[in-house]
Amino acid sequence: MSRTPVTVLTPNPAVDVTYRVAEQRTGRTQRVLDVARRPGGKGVNVARVLQSVGAPARCVLPLGGAAGTWLAENLDVPATVVPLAGQTRSTVTVVDGVQHPTMFGEPGPAVSTDEWAAVTDAVTRALTGTVGAFVVAGSLPPGTDPDLVGSWVRAARGPAVADVTGRALLTAAEAGAVCAPNTEELLEATGAADAGSAARALLDRGAPLVVVSCGAQGLTSYAHDGEVHVPAVAGVSGNPTGAGDAATAGLVLALVRGLPTVEALRWAAAFGAAAVLRPTAGEVDREALARFLPDLETPVDRSPA
Repeated sequence: MSRTPVTVLTPNPAVDVTYRVAEQRTGRTQRVLDVARRPGGKGVNVARVLQSVGAPARCVLPLGGAAGTWLAENLDVPATVVPLAGQTRSTVTVVDGVQHPTMFGEPGPAVSTDEWAAVTDAVTRALTGTVGAFVVAGSLPPGTDPDLVGSWVRAARGPAVADVTGRALLTAAEAGAVCAPNTEELLEATGAADAGSAARALLDRGAPLVVVSCGAQGLTSYAHDGEVHVPAVAGVSGNPTGAGDAATAGLVLALVRGLPTVEALRWAAAFGAAAVLRPTAGEVDREALARFLPDLETPVDRSPA
């Protein structure tokens, strides 16, 4: 059985700060009950979830400044770090256990052409000679050429999954990636009036599969041979921050295992629900996941789908 790691690129990683308060109140001074700081960014969260269920993952991270140093030192997933001159960003999420969390995300550093070339080289070296899956997830720093996403996807020898936004999502589709946006991101990137038309636009550009997260309504996949919908796991409530990243991890595992689309969606829904039960992004409740996916502990074939 192959133990080839999933390579996960986070173009715009962050130090994720979570504030827990008694009640979110706009315009008022609030006491923070506790603070959690951890390495973050969508791709980092995906890799952490993969590692937590025994699937080897390796990050590629452009990092800079004191924040980048802290992130690298506190990362619990193997990583290739590409040094940047600019300062790695932070995100702040405010949660109270009642209202939907409020997240403030900094835009990220300016990244030079030479620095992006080093990132592309790191991705290419990580993928050379392997058939493992590749994931690119998260925002791009301001001023980044979205066509870079296509070059990263084309370097993959195995399945490639893109959870990106805007023009980058279109570029990922053109390069042949499985596209995994939420409904809002899908409509914004394509300009279409509805999710079905938007997904078909990505398929026409070259995506083999489009998996759309619909929040509490579950997930829907679109392919040239039809649509599949799987509802969200019922009766789960908690912190939805990072649920989409966990869903991406579940999707990637299912694709690498070669499971049919309906099972891949079921895995994505289960991982997303198990993440909602954890207080911070990048984690899943293992006991809940075992209930949602009792077959998860069986050996996972990580050969390409």
